[in-house]
Amino acid sequence: MTPFKLTEELLVEIHQLISDKKNSDLRLMMKEFHYADIAEIADELDVEEATYLIKLLDSEKTSDILAEMHEDMREAVLNNLTVKEIAGELEELDTDDAADIVNELPKEIIQEVISEIEDKEHAKDIVDLLRYDEDTAGGLMAKELVKVNENWNVLTCVKEMRAQAENVTRVHSIYVVDDEDKLKGRLSLKDLLTTSTKTHIKNVYIPKVDHVEVNEKAEEVAKIMSKYDLEAIPVVDEIGRLVGRITIDDIVDVIKEEADKDYQMAAGISQDVEADDSIWELTRARLPWLILGLFGGLGAAAIMGGFEEMISKHAILFFFTPLIAAMAGNVGVQSSAIIVQGLANDDLKGSISNRLIKEMLLALLNGLILAVLLLVFTWVWKGTFNTAVAISLSLVVVIVVAGLIGTFIPLFLHRRNIDPAIATGPFITTSNDIFGILIYFWIAKLILGI
Repeated sequence: MTPFKLTEELLVEIHQLISDKKNSDLRLMMKEFHYADIAEIADELDVEEATYLIKLLDSEKTSDILAEMHEDMREAVLNNLTVKEIAGELEELDTDDAADIVNELPKEIIQEVISEIEDKEHAKDIVDLLRYDEDTAGGLMAKELVKVNENWNVLTCVKEMRAQAENVTRVHSIYVVDDEDKLKGRLSLKDLLTTSTKTHIKNVYIPKVDHVEVNEKAEEVAKIMSKYDLEAIPVVDEIGRLVGRITIDDIVDVIKEEADKDYQMAAGISQDVEADDSIWELTRARLPWLILGLFGGLGAAAIMGGFEEMISKHAILFFFTPLIAAMAGNVGVQSSAIIVQGLANDDLKGSISNRLIKEMLLALLNGLILAVLLLVFTWVWKGTFNTAVAISLSLVVVIVVAGLIGTFIPLFLHRRNIDPAIATGPFITTSNDIFGILIYFWIAKLILGI
């Protein structure tokens, strides 16, 4: 399959077809594209053109297109649709995608849209999903699944499965429940096909099945599905009743969103923003950490001011200040990034003290190697051995301290249920800059005797 590539020529052609209202040609062209590709096209059109395209195509396809579109464009297009048209789109979607779109609608029309959905069972399932937080298993799950009762025989089971499968896009698993809808296990398709039609399901189902509760955090669900290589996982309520399932496509979205958020936090962006957001939104997201960096720089300047006399006598110390600050920041970010990654993947084992000892030894080894190189360079360059020793020894201590701070802070934040990704950006860089410069001049003062 050749990957779709949106070209300027294709966009120009689509603009022209919409402008000339050549509906047949436009439908024929769109027929060749996957709904995700059409969503990409729609995101590049203006709102009126995107709305025209959505209204032109069948709801069976446009519902999936809407689900894939950028949320800002989707919101604008939905504003151009009638309540009945929106309801028609929701009817074609799985309940989880439908609930996500309903959540984006203005509150004053949600009830109207729900009441226009002809399939009342579908509408009821959407309403049921709206009560869950979007960052929980309940907020991720879809109601569509295939379940069978443990007391049915194989023949009844097959008949019921045929009826249920009509509403399920993809059957990943067959879940077994009791008379109270409590999850009991899963059913192997092979066992179903090779067992007598009179055999009861309770005699052939597999009792062990991984599942999550509705209030489980989305990140935890992602970890479980990743660890056990699951394509889908059933969701139960507080008393163990089967209420839905989460599929791998939803978890991929969670992982991507979490990675985007962590990347932005590591870069010093405090809110979830995108390049197309307004200048004011981008400023609000970036400014807090920039202010922190400003105060960190002022603190470093104040520390250097306290060693003004020493700097005036050994001006070479001033030239190496940026190097010390940069090494402190780099080592801290490296250490914190490894810890945050380990925490995110849930593969960080052992106690904090063991982790700190390991990081200290690693930082010490790196620091010694770098210090030797710096000692030789400084001695050859300036020919003052004591000064070279002071700078090199400072570098070793600074690297060790930066490594310990970069390791401890994310572990500490994690223990306090604070996202440790916050520690990989300007927070670590700024704190290590201050500590690094303080240690640098303090050691230099001890060695040089000033």
